[in-house]
Amino acid sequence: QLQFVESGGGLVQPGESLRLSCAASGFILDHRVIAWFRQAPGKEREGVSCFSPGIGSTRYEDSVEGRFTISTDSAKNTMYLQMNDLRAEDTAVYYCAAGPWGDCRFLVGDYNHWGQGMQVTISS
Repeated sequence: QLQFVESGGGLVQPGESLRLSCAASGFILDHRVIAWFRQAPGKEREGVSCFSPGIGSTRYEDSVEGRFTISTDSAKNTMYLQMNDLRAEDTAVYYCAAGPWGDCRFLVGDYNHWGQGMQVTISS
């Protein structure tokens, strides 16, 4: 069965950090394009970061550039999103995603495996 097991969401104060994790089972992350998306209430799902191991490209949405870092651990078959200096506008449900081999883009249709979503709330 192809699935992600997610962890790391929660409630933090502005300026604090969180690390989101998605452990994949049934497929190998190193053979896929991976991405993190988020969806705030009343808004469309938007790409936050993506990584293509085959092409070696990494992208970040402008508002998270320099604060968020996408990474993987091949031994654990797990992807991460390290989020630092969190702001209220980062509040959303965060999704991990994986798609077929290729370049990474912030297009929902490029990804065919999705996590269930994790709530991240930044509030004082």
